[in-house]
Amino acid sequence: MYLNPINKKLNKVDLKLKTTIKTGLIGLAICLFFSSQTFAKSWTLTPKSDVGFEIKSMGLTVVKAKFNQVQSSMQFDAKAPQNASTHLVMDVESLSFNKPLLKHMILGEDLFYVEKYKTVSFKSIQFKDLGNGKYNVLGNLTLRGVTKPVIFETTFKSSLSNDNLLEVQAFAVINRSDFGMRKGIAGVGEKVNLHLSGHCEVN
Repeated sequence: MYLNPINKKLNKVDLKLKTTIKTGLIGLAICLFFSSQTFAKSWTLTPKSDVGFEIKSMGLTVVKAKFNQVQSSMQFDAKAPQNASTHLVMDVESLSFNKPLLKHMILGEDLFYVEKYKTVSFKSIQFKDLGNGKYNVLGNLTLRGVTKPVIFETTFKSSLSNDNLLEVQAFAVINRSDFGMRKGIAGVGEKVNLHLSGHCEVN
């Protein structure tokens, strides 16, 4: 079919316009995709943070301990908590106690069995946003080679003076016999309160 020069020119303009529009739409889609993504910051616990446990009886503290060597990492952005994750590894031999005379017994075979199990670890599965900076952090706790699901009730609070600092408080309760430890006599010491308090800083 014969096309006069004017029609040929119009067809070329039309094709060029369609190509330009298509390219523009692709570019816009890419920009919208990346602008909608929230990139979580990488955090780690500050050295002064307290990670440990406490055992109470009749409302009184029987044992309080702190892990002095903790490896930690967290990916977190309050705008996208569904993408958050955290991993903690605690060195059992680094434990210090409010009653040092109990250390040998607690690290012994009936409880931590430190000769065989050197670390305690927690790896998150989900951060459930409860609002107002509160979260339920679901994950797996591994103690004495036994892994069980645990939920930490956690609160994050941003620093007013430093965007790269985050205050954190987290608590959970476990039954020690669930992890192969000797069951508490008459239930005393069976429940162990796990805690984490301090600050996270951006890597």
